[in-house]
Amino acid sequence: MWEFDGTKRPTFAESTKGSQESVWDYPRPPVLEKVARHILVKVGSLVVAETREAIRILETASPPSYYLPSNAIKIDLIHCRESSFCEWKGEATYLSMDNVTSNPVGWVYKNPSSRFFSIKDYIGFYPGRIECYLDTERVRPQPGIFYGGWFTDALAGPFKGEPGTGWW
Repeated sequence: MWEFDGTKRPTFAESTKGSQESVWDYPRPPVLEKVARHILVKVGSLVVAETREAIRILETASPPSYYLPSNAIKIDLIHCRESSFCEWKGEATYLSMDNVTSNPVGWVYKNPSSRFFSIKDYIGFYPGRIECYLDTERVRPQPGIFYGGWFTDALAGPFKGEPGTGWW
């Protein structure tokens, strides 16, 4: 059913400028990639997580999702009751910063599929719900209410989750 798998850009894909990556060059099924860039997650002056040992997942039409090792987390995160299922990675459980609102700021795969075992116990964060930085750039959220991709100036879209992208 999925026509685009990273082997060719669709005609509606934005042109890249300079060193930008096109999300239309990312593969489907997705792949993992270790990154040594500085990643900071915070709320105001409170550092929630910080690392240079993250993993990003690249999937056609989506900005990368970044996963941080558990030793990068600086505060206690609380497991929410909600969960979801990814056809590639398996079941994700959600994490919040408090047990009052239980508004998820991130998620974790406690038992990912074998192909994605490298992200076991790594935490992904929603840049639309908590401040996320990639090096010095504040990350913008992937469009849509469900996705956790990290949109930066280094990417060309359009991105899954924008209006009219349901058929992707």
